Amino acid sequence: MKLNYSEYKDKVYACWVGKNIGGTMGTPYEGRRETQNITGFATEPNVILPNDDLDLQLVWLHAVESVGPYGLDSKKLGEFWLSYITPFWNEYGIGKVNMKRGLVPPLSGDYENTWSHSNGAWIRTEIWASLAPASPDTAAKYAIEDAMVDHGSGEGTIAAAFVAAMQSAAFVEKNIRTLIEIGLSKIPAESRVAQSIRLLISCYESGVPAMEARERILKQNEDIGDGWFEAPSNVAYAVLGLLYGEGDFKKSMITAINCGDDTDCTGATVGATLGIIGGLKAIPEDWKAYIGDGIVTISLAGGVLYGIPKTCTELTERVAAAAPVMLIAGKTGVSLTEGASEIPENIGEAFKKGGKTLERLTELKPYQFDCDLGVASVTVTFDGPPEIRPEGEKKIHLRFKNNVDVFGSVPYYLELRWILPEGIYIEGGQSSVRLPHVNAHYDGTYDMDVTVKAALAVEPVNRLALEVTAEGRGQARYVPLVLLG
Repeated sequence: MKLNYSEYKDKVYACWVGKNIGGTMGTPYEGRRETQNITGFATEPNVILPNDDLDLQLVWLHAVESVGPYGLDSKKLGEFWLSYITPFWNEYGIGKVNMKRGLVPPLSGDYENTWSHSNGAWIRTEIWASLAPASPDTAAKYAIEDAMVDHGSGEGTIAAAFVAAMQSAAFVEKNIRTLIEIGLSKIPAESRVAQSIRLLISCYESGVPAMEARERILKQNEDIGDGWFEAPSNVAYAVLGLLYGEGDFKKSMITAINCGDDTDCTGATVGATLGIIGGLKAIPEDWKAYIGDGIVTISLAGGVLYGIPKTCTELTERVAAAAPVMLIAGKTGVSLTEGASEIPENIGEAFKKGGKTLERLTELKPYQFDCDLGVASVTVTFDGPPEIRPEGEKKIHLRFKNNVDVFGSVPYYLELRWILPEGIYIEGGQSSVRLPHVNAHYDGTYDMDVTVKAALAVEPVNRLALEVTAEGRGQARYVPLVLLG
């Protein structure tokens, strides 16, 4: 697939302008539990209200520009989070505190996190969609890594995959209903996000008024987060705006914001999505002039993070410069060209098939994380929260997997050595494993169970490490295992 570079940039720019419009219009009503009755801006002309929905994406752009898309995962994004993102609000704070105690993502988003089903991740997906246009599985892949930092395996992560896939597809697919189905095809049908959106579609098709549909969605999800600031309902409110707005920018945004709750997030996502679909011409001239081109931040550590974009124009230029590398890294088959766009027919239907997003989300479990070992990787699964009591124990399952996609189908012997703090010891497992190659008889994996046991006293933070060395390879790799006392 080929996308005309100028048309692509126009959509990216409209995405950020739409994001600013929705964020500024919705912020004055954020957190109001009742429905609203707004008709437009409550702010003065040329006033842009700061919004973490956009702030965090500037940090992710810095991450892409600094280390590139290859190997950019939740653990690297977590390091950028700790360095440059200042708030400790809700899941932001829980994720940061958990990382500071040594719990790597997605453990940081799972452990003692009452906000894992909330809104902090799906509100920041435009950066991944814009860097990977017309590549919904690639956009969703990075959105999942991003979301796991502060939402772990919760509905917040599922919501991020849905929105990222929908927005990426919107670069080449204009039909809103098709875009919603593309997003749904990437997430588990049994998830609350999928159920909420299916309920919304049923209401829309049955002629249920918009605000009554809102009430049905809220009722369905009242058991999550006390029914407030949770992702399943708020994503559905954004989709409600898109459906009931029927392609009209103003009607769509006002309808979403009038649902109440996390209004800056729903309005901003509607504005960004419609900007991608229709480009700058889809944004009403009076609203575009009212909001201007600037970017105002609130959540960034300005004393250490320099050179972030100050305008939507600059942000667009830098995203467009980084996108070709992201498209190559994702093996998308999509390229940007000075010539005419070349988009296959029925691309929306094609987007619903294949891809690894659904598989990735289905496999995602609480208290589990992956670690790169070079020639292999390992998935570590705790049998519950990563904590241990005096004279207690914690069972851990290790699944080693041959990294055949990078280094070919070659068998390896892995030498294992535990590095343990005083008072902690290991039972089970072995000191070496044979990691098979991949063919019709072997899937290249090896499973091992160990039990961590504690003596009479444990520390508040107990840091273990598993050293892994592949025979014939020079570099040892380390798997960090932290158990909280």
